[in-house]
Amino acid sequence: MGVTRRQVVAAAAVVAAGAVLAGCAAPVTMEAAYRALPPAPPGSPRDISLSISPASGAAGLSPATPVTVKLPHGELGAVTLLGPDGQAVAGALSADKTTWQNTATLLYNRTYTLKVTGQGADGKHYDQSGTFTTVKPRNLTMPKFVANEGMNLDGGTFGVGQPIVLKFDEKIPDRAAAERALTVTTSTNVEGGWYWMSDYEVHWRPKEYWPAHTTVTVTADVYGKNLGNGLYGEASRSAKFTIGQSKIMIADSQTHHMKVYIDGQQLTTINGKDVTDGVPISMGKGGTERQPSGTVVDFATNSGPHVITMKYETVRMTSASFGITDPHSPNFYDEVIKKDLRITADGEFVHLRDWDTWQIGKMNTSHGCINVGVDFIYWIYDNFGAGDIVDVTGTNRHLDLRNGLGDWVMSWEDWQKGSALHS
Repeated sequence: MGVTRRQVVAAAAVVAAGAVLAGCAAPVTMEAAYRALPPAPPGSPRDISLSISPASGAAGLSPATPVTVKLPHGELGAVTLLGPDGQAVAGALSADKTTWQNTATLLYNRTYTLKVTGQGADGKHYDQSGTFTTVKPRNLTMPKFVANEGMNLDGGTFGVGQPIVLKFDEKIPDRAAAERALTVTTSTNVEGGWYWMSDYEVHWRPKEYWPAHTTVTVTADVYGKNLGNGLYGEASRSAKFTIGQSKIMIADSQTHHMKVYIDGQQLTTINGKDVTDGVPISMGKGGTERQPSGTVVDFATNSGPHVITMKYETVRMTSASFGITDPHSPNFYDEVIKKDLRITADGEFVHLRDWDTWQIGKMNTSHGCINVGVDFIYWIYDNFGAGDIVDVTGTNRHLDLRNGLGDWVMSWEDWQKGSALHS
């Protein structure tokens, strides 16, 4: 075992005590105390030299690599790290003056000069300098955490179905390298994993819906990381958000009712009205219409767990959004609709229906949305939001993984296969 600086100081104290007893010895220096120590055991020489990392002349370094100066047995004097503009990079010296590290972040494609002075416990003086250069990326990419297409993730409160969505503004050549830079921490133990939706976008979801009231922090520590083919992270990013109550609605196309669950318990009354059988609804009528382009429009509601994304007081809904522009078509419409909860990217909503209300709870007549009457839609709109679940059952059409946030349509076993690090 090597001799520590604490042993040097202890030896100095012992020698100093002897000097007091003798009453005439000169003050003991650290150098003398060091030399007074017994020889180091064979094969374990004392490390008293100055060490600097990275080494002088090093090139192509990640700017995230810390610059470290160590003098294990001795004291560092001045340590200065200068950028190419001559400005000093902030750093911190340890309390015992044996270690220095930069505290400010280095930049890409820069040459830095390090100057160090110090004195070892053996009396040796150090006055060294050197340079090193950080890597020049081929390109940079910026990560961004979002809840959905219209909301940021950071600082929000979301439902138990909310996935973590991370988007890059460049194609990621090495998904595994990017994934290794991602971490998710939770206030409650939660099993989950990443799934690459594309070369630009990766999602994280738990194995099951989030436990209510979980606090989540996610970090993309990509700065200084090579994400493949010389593409580096422009900056690291993090987001912190909270999971609220468990709020789930299960809409049954066969019964024309939608049951509402809060924290696992089904509500039996809403606004003083009995909803034991569920809230009356009207869903997609089914059937198709082929467009001149060959596109086939299906008017069934997608079955599967939908995640609510955005809420709107009003939305202009028009069949032109999926190619039906002929006013003579039985499927043509162009209306402004109130109290809208978006549940897919291609235009499915839970929304108010204040026309032909006799059909609600009796038959499916919509173009794919879930229509709710005036007795219940205002309560639903006020109490449900981003991340809450609308699970649709009983139709012959199935929600696609990438249609909005279709993350929950996939089994956990298949979801794991979407990770670049899955084995």
